Amino acid sequence: MEPILQLKEVSVSYAPGTKAVKDVTTDIFPNTITAIMGPSGCGKSTLLRAINRMHDLYPNIKTTGEILLKGENIFNFDPMEVRRMAGMVFQQPNPFPTMSIYENVLAGYKLNGIKLDKKEKEEIVEQSLIGVALWDEVKDVMSKRGSFLSGGQQQRLCIARTLALKPEILLMDEPTSALDPISTNKIEELLLELKNQFTIIIVTHNMSQAARISDNSMFMYLGELIEHGNTTQMFTKPKNKRTEEYLTGVFG
Repeated sequence: MEPILQLKEVSVSYAPGTKAVKDVTTDIFPNTITAIMGPSGCGKSTLLRAINRMHDLYPNIKTTGEILLKGENIFNFDPMEVRRMAGMVFQQPNPFPTMSIYENVLAGYKLNGIKLDKKEKEEIVEQSLIGVALWDEVKDVMSKRGSFLSGGQQQRLCIARTLALKPEILLMDEPTSALDPISTNKIEELLLELKNQFTIIIVTHNMSQAARISDNSMFMYLGELIEHGNTTQMFTKPKNKRTEEYLTGVFG
């Protein structure tokens, strides 16, 4: 199988001479969930944000190396195009507070200046909300603000907003850490369904979550990728001593 995403010697620096991410090289395969694990400050979120060029928003942050999405270097594209192809879901649910549920789902189109007719809008909204198992819960209150929803519903709305643009990859930065266990379970079940259509990369502090839902795992430490492979194999027979120490609670 051909990888959908290839990272080649990817480094990210917040200041000259200091790398928050150091020369990461790895492949991500289609229709899989990859968990990025590691202690706080090890570069997990920094690496995730490099994949959809969020660092371009800050002139002091420098990203080097190659990131190939379906064989094409993302640095040859307009950043907005990259963010459509690699959609991001954040730790805190962040529906746009002044927009209705309906408008939230379509926000990416509005921000990108993409015009849709009424029928297209209604179809995208319905399919996106069905895709995150939220349609039945909100179809009668579509004009209410997104902030009216519970935390778990808000996060599913944010995922729907990302899915609406039909990305290749879903990037998720600890998407359940602000949620209660029931909402967390719903999101995890949702991700297992979504991987049939999308490739998912999730940053998580929760090792049991990584074990439950990911096909592959990456372990990062001090900005370096220490190990990347099949999750079950990594959890039962890690190849690197530092991976084993992290998974057994020696540090982190």
